[in-house]
Amino acid sequence: MNVKTPLKRVVNRCTPRKLPVARTALTVALAASCTFGVCLPGIAQDSDAFARQVNPGNGRDVKVMIISMFGPEGQVWLDNLGPWKAIKVPGLSPDYPEVHCNRHDVCVLTTGMGHANAAASLMALTFSDKFDLRRTYFMIAGIAGIDPAQGTLGSAAWAKYLVDFGIQWELDAREKPDSWPSGFLGINTQSPTDKPLLDYRTEVFALNAKLADTAFALSKNVQLQDSSDAQMARVKFNHPPANQPPKVIQCDTLAGDTWWSGKYIGERARYWTKLLTDNKGTYCTTQQEDNATYEALKRAASTGRVDLGRVAALRSGSDFDRPYDGQSASDNLLNYAKQGGFGPAIENLYRAGNPLVQDIVTHWDEWRDGVPSR
Repeated sequence: MNVKTPLKRVVNRCTPRKLPVARTALTVALAASCTFGVCLPGIAQDSDAFARQVNPGNGRDVKVMIISMFGPEGQVWLDNLGPWKAIKVPGLSPDYPEVHCNRHDVCVLTTGMGHANAAASLMALTFSDKFDLRRTYFMIAGIAGIDPAQGTLGSAAWAKYLVDFGIQWELDAREKPDSWPSGFLGINTQSPTDKPLLDYRTEVFALNAKLADTAFALSKNVQLQDSSDAQMARVKFNHPPANQPPKVIQCDTLAGDTWWSGKYIGERARYWTKLLTDNKGTYCTTQQEDNATYEALKRAASTGRVDLGRVAALRSGSDFDRPYDGQSASDNLLNYAKQGGFGPAIENLYRAGNPLVQDIVTHWDEWRDGVPSR
């Protein structure tokens, strides 16, 4: 279930110089790696070499770019890290036409919800001449549905893998073969258990594990916010961690623009994540935008504007992706707002994400050339 807010979905929503072709090709080649059996642009391995491949830009330097998807996700940062300067960027969402930056070179971008908005806004940002993003750390920070086998309402999860749930074939469950566990299967495969060829090149991305581990280490002991409504919703589950207080965790995130709820689709989400990551990833949060966001950053990285080794993804649980025993999937979906996880999930984006932001800003001499070894 991709859940944003218990309010109505329309809320108060609050260039470097061109490179010679040969040098551009060299930059892309240095950053390329083969992942999951398909050659995909990957993490730049040598930050100094990466920086040397591009000429200096004239835009504003940014140490951290926080990427939110809708108003409340961005507002929690604006409320805590100001004062801010608003910078209008052509091509951003008309609902969120400005990037806000503070005096410590921390900026907040709100993309608009869904794959299309996320990709369009990131492309507008990264190809704008208003910012120099070559050494910027990007932190996706948004709320999500959460698997009760991995976390609970308010839990904040750092991901190492981004998996797209939408790039599949699907049959209505009433028309699937009886032997299939669900109506989902990979495109151009013969059964739900076959791994597809990843022809889209956006089905799965591996983030910089060193950055994810550092972010987790910095935040794992923070006190997360809770609510009485979330506590009441939790006790309806008879197992941990669903019925335990929220904490910072590590597990992976699944993107798809169709909101969903239920045990069987949830089981497919778990299996799909394992299948596409060669059993390395563990599904725990469901949202809409992250693969689209990363693909836009990957396009920018291919021109030397962005370092893909500096992308982190944090998602906090605002609702359970499936019902508790005795509850229907439809009730879990239609009444998601009553679970009480929205408020804590928004606040915990800041509480879990801010330690990374502050460490980067405070110790920029360590972070400037890449994720430090500690």
